[in-house]
Amino acid sequence: MDVTPHRHAQGKGLDSEGRLRREGSLALIPDAFRPVVAAVRHRLPVAFGARMTGAYLYGSIPRGTARVGRSDLDLLLALDGEPTEADREGARDLGERLDAEFPQIDGVGTLLYSRTRLLNDLEAYDLGWFVACLCTPLLGEDLTPRLPRYRPDSRLARETNGDLALLLPRWRTRVAEATTEDARRTLVRGVSRHLVRTGFTLVMPRWNGWTSDLGEMAEAFAAYYPERAVQMRAAAVRGYEPNDDPAVLRSYVDGLGPWLAGEYTRVHGIKAPRP
Repeated sequence: MDVTPHRHAQGKGLDSEGRLRREGSLALIPDAFRPVVAAVRHRLPVAFGARMTGAYLYGSIPRGTARVGRSDLDLLLALDGEPTEADREGARDLGERLDAEFPQIDGVGTLLYSRTRLLNDLEAYDLGWFVACLCTPLLGEDLTPRLPRYRPDSRLARETNGDLALLLPRWRTRVAEATTEDARRTLVRGVSRHLVRTGFTLVMPRWNGWTSDLGEMAEAFAAYYPERAVQMRAAAVRGYEPNDDPAVLRSYVDGLGPWLAGEYTRVHGIKAPRP
């Protein structure tokens, strides 16, 4: 997912009541990416039929900040029932075809969830928030009217990123298995972005707003944790321009990550367990 910024005129992504605004719009899609979106709009119903109840764009394309040849196309599909392997295969096939046909995008990522899960009370302040605030409706039903209106508070912080401690063992396994430069570079990019977003949501209630820009996230974090500012700023840079240095990954899973997980738990608590 490409995470370059779009700031609303109201400031810090909030409306006049201090609630988070949806950050993207179909009207903001750059001209270069409109043929891609048109193809998606046509092909999704063919690929998924009535099984798809809604489709959304998210990331830099609906924020209007996508870079030709650098940005990926990010989709979220709401399905009538839990995703099947056939659904996942269909999404992969569609993504590969779009990526090969349109040089202006650099890959396609598609999230698949059941409509029931997106509306589940347990997901209201995680997946529900993601749909309502970070996703732009493209096709079918928009679930936003059935979801809460969100503020950048501790509950939102806890339910979005309060599970970092659970992720660290998985990351350590992936670090050990990343034996090629490409694998390490991909891991550095993904872990860097996750750590920066987690650092930002740690301070989000005090900063009182939302941004999707990694650099701005790092600066917001640095204002409250200056002793960790250098680490977080470096992670933000690597989120956009990753390297393949194994030492960086070790510093994440043995240093910054455990500290951040502990501080997050101290400040906001632990994310509600999922089945």
